[in-house]
Amino acid sequence: MADGRVIALAALALAASALAGCTVAGTPQPSPDPGLVSRYFTDLDAAAAQGVRSEQQFLTSTQVPAFADRVCDLNGVTITATPTLATLRPDPGWTVPGSDKRPSGSVYVVAVSLTIRQGNSVVGTQIGSQRVVVDGGRAYGFAPCPAQ
Repeated sequence: MADGRVIALAALALAASALAGCTVAGTPQPSPDPGLVSRYFTDLDAAAAQGVRSEQQFLTSTQVPAFADRVCDLNGVTITATPTLATLRPDPGWTVPGSDKRPSGSVYVVAVSLTIRQGNSVVGTQIGSQRVVVDGGRAYGFAPCPAQ
């Protein structure tokens, strides 16, 4: 019974440190601003509702600055994203695949449900993770690259 209590207390301490925005080792991580991240996705979807050109402009203007050269053409589709903000968490060790550059600011990961449309037709859906970078009080993302 005592072993069970120790395990329960250890689990509670681990959960408390996770909720406080710390890694298990105790390195402090900034807490994400769910409102700022939520607005990023709301603005993304609003741009998509206005069409491919508007969404392309939004993605170009909110691309993580260190990766501004990696904005893809949307190839005639719009992409909306519904984040599950309860999954939003710091991801300080993440690096962009295929790059040795790190984004400045704080990197967060959140589960999203993506819907890809061509005109009024849904041509694809996907559930996955998306990184958002908060730097200087602004949220940035990584423009998706639809299959050509």
